[in-house]
Amino acid sequence: MRERILSATRELLRERRFDALSVADILTAAEVSRASFYFYFPSKQAVLGELVRDAVTQGQQAARPWVEGLQIDGSQDPVAALRAGVRDGARLWRDNAGVLMAIVENQGSDDGLRALWLEQMDLFTDAAAARIESDPQARERLGDMSVRAVAASLTWMGERLYYLAAAGVPPFDDEEVLVDVLTNAWTSILYGRPVECPKDPAD
Repeated sequence: MRERILSATRELLRERRFDALSVADILTAAEVSRASFYFYFPSKQAVLGELVRDAVTQGQQAARPWVEGLQIDGSQDPVAALRAGVRDGARLWRDNAGVLMAIVENQGSDDGLRALWLEQMDLFTDAAAARIESDPQARERLGDMSVRAVAASLTWMGERLYYLAAAGVPPFDDEEVLVDVLTNAWTSILYGRPVECPKDPAD
């Protein structure tokens, strides 16, 4: 029954905004009673929180190639690993657009959701900072800059661009443009190795 509530809410968020969604809507879609809903969740915000945590766990898996220095196609090139992680992240946001857009759009007006989102984003910042600290090439390039500040800046830039892509805002609604821009930003800052981006058709 708990999974039915989560699944129904996820599906509703594909078509509706979270602030317009009521517990009654979830009850109807999940075909559960109000008592059953409140047995598992104290509020619709708690349901969203569970869905967000699940999506973030998937996001951590997407980031593994670079965070853990894994091989991509037989190579340990950090740029290739970053690109793979960025692409998987873009697809994660696309597949979980309703849930992730809901937390971004509502965390500013709900203290609980804000605390949750900051906590989840800190997981990515912590992982990125640890990876940078362990990478002599990146550390040398950053010099005296705060590693955590750089990691946080790159992480939050990714959040914003992924959100715009999920919302269908050009040019980031084009996955290739999104992946190229984000990969270029990370690799230029950390390694001084910009990647080749496709030429804009408008040029």
